[in-house]
Amino acid sequence: MANSIDFTDYVIDPAKVADFRQQLETEIQQSNEQQIVWQYLIPELGEGGSCSLFGQLQEAPFELTQYIAANESNTQALAALTSVVSFVEKQKLIDWFGIYQSRQIEGQTQLLKLSYFGNPSRPLFPVDENYARISNNAFVALHGKGRVINNVKQYVANGGEYYTCDPAVKSEVCLPYFSDSGEVLGIIDAEAFDNDVFNQDALALLQAICEVVPNYLPE
Repeated sequence: MANSIDFTDYVIDPAKVADFRQQLETEIQQSNEQQIVWQYLIPELGEGGSCSLFGQLQEAPFELTQYIAANESNTQALAALTSVVSFVEKQKLIDWFGIYQSRQIEGQTQLLKLSYFGNPSRPLFPVDENYARISNNAFVALHGKGRVINNVKQYVANGGEYYTCDPAVKSEVCLPYFSDSGEVLGIIDAEAFDNDVFNQDALALLQAICEVVPNYLPE
């Protein structure tokens, strides 16, 4: 895609990744189940359900319990992921961040948003070739290739397709995380309201998250 850089083109310092992993594990050990958000507001979808209508929210909140059982194991998993999200928010570098899990929902593979901070956004993304043409989330989940866009405006001007949820977003990184066998288990999505936010340090943090998250997924 125009002006998009594959995450594998970056050389990330493994020592920085390891340091962030340790910090994340420490944060997780201090996780508090009271922090878990089992329901959240979501945008209205436009005609055909493809695009979110930014600033227009559905009256009823989205209920995670419709897709994930609120048992002890899943509660602990979501508490851990909530701690990861909290850690990212504390860095005050990224303006929106979410963790999605790839699940079979309504007869198709979809990305389910498990935990996030930032403006309300859609809870589910279909993972198929049609949607991957307009959505980084779907593309990354489908192909297992991370995507780094440090200037959304330039990316779109050069012909790149882009799913706009929040028009304030100027840069974005979307990365897959994997099982031990190499299966894509889901993605993380990070957005910023400035250009060129995702430098080597920021990408090291995101890589560390991708290594930690598979250990704390709900059933």
